[in-house]
Amino acid sequence: MEFQVSLLCLISTIVITFILWRKRNKTLLPPSPLALPIIGHLHLLSSLPHRDLHKLSIRYGPIMHLFLGSLPCVVASTAEAAKEFLKTHESSFSNRPSQTVAVEALTYGFQDFFFAPYGPYWKFMKKLCMSELLGGHMLDQFLPVRQQESKRFIKRVLEKGLAGEAVDFGGELMTLSNNVVSRMAVSQTSTENEEDIEEMRKLVADAAELVGKFNISDSIWFLKRFDLQGFNVRLEKTRDRFDAVLDRIIKQREEERRNNSQTGGTRPFKDMLDVLLDIFEDESSEMKLNKEKIKAFILVS
Repeated sequence: MEFQVSLLCLISTIVITFILWRKRNKTLLPPSPLALPIIGHLHLLSSLPHRDLHKLSIRYGPIMHLFLGSLPCVVASTAEAAKEFLKTHESSFSNRPSQTVAVEALTYGFQDFFFAPYGPYWKFMKKLCMSELLGGHMLDQFLPVRQQESKRFIKRVLEKGLAGEAVDFGGELMTLSNNVVSRMAVSQTSTENEEDIEEMRKLVADAAELVGKFNISDSIWFLKRFDLQGFNVRLEKTRDRFDAVLDRIIKQREEERRNNSQTGGTRPFKDMLDVLLDIFEDESSEMKLNKEKIKAFILVS
């Protein structure tokens, strides 16, 4: 009997404290629908979450506060609201990366630029992207690459059409984008034959699925230590396959750079990997890069 009374008092204290806390902080948060215990607002989202969020924004406004399980989120549903977060108050919100199990695994522990915590490394990589990696000079330099790959795409589709073969436009467009990005990043296409095409398609598709798929362990705090959906095994296999490809590419490029240094040879122009390796080899660089940071940047790109 005493145990039951004590348990009842404890539960009552927790509930009352939670209610008072929510009431005290309610004015500091954007409008929010009624949340359920444990799952928060997950019951309001279906397999088409963008439509559900649009419907909610009509009722609760362009900025909403939602709980995805135990994760508090602020949702901006208009261009004006997004501008406030991404530009006007960028420094206040840049240190809130999507720290999911999938992103952590595929970025070597958030060592890329896109999901890295806001700080000196993030600022350095942003400056590097704006000035060199994704700057106007780099994009102009690779205009012929984009034109060549676009022509190859049109030629493949035309040949299959004339032969009366079915065309998988989704797969062909993925091949086009993979080849353009691969040539800009490491100066080679991601495909050399049909087997390579299928392998790279599967790698990119697996990575995209794992990053975009809902993982209950990311949302419910007491489930974080459990791999209920088998994410960790799939992530490890996918990351290892990407890692093997990137290790081979980096090793080949370093060997080529050493040979060029000895013979006085040069590459026609620098790609992203060359720029990153220049910083990796520069002892006086403002920010020291390691191989994992380089691989994480290329993998996410």
